[in-house]
Amino acid sequence: MHELSIAQAIADIAARHAKGRRVVKIEVRVGHLRQVVPESLSFAFALLTPGTALDGCELQITHVPAVGCCRTCGARSVLEDFPLRCGRCEGLDIDLVAGEELLVDALELEEEPTTGERVHRGSHV
Repeated sequence: MHELSIAQAIADIAARHAKGRRVVKIEVRVGHLRQVVPESLSFAFALLTPGTALDGCELQITHVPAVGCCRTCGARSVLEDFPLRCGRCEGLDIDLVAGEELLVDALELEEEPTTGERVHRGSHV
């Protein structure tokens, strides 16, 4: 299950950017071609975070479809199955435009001001 190592990398990135503050939410973009199972990634993340600054953190996963631009006809198509073919001419000469992403896109952090109130602030990574 490669999702466990991906979850660990996400946790490491979030903890490093949080600088000791509690992380409320992590937004992640995962491309279709990465072949990551969202439920497995969420499960692995939940295994790693208890007792850390990420304990109780929401992991929001956004699926990014594979999109290609055909070099033959110029059409832009969502590529769902292998082999990756143009949706218009069914050609195989495709420039991949999207679908390989694996990004920590944003963090929502909790800060405790001196007044004792808790404030949520978003932060793009």
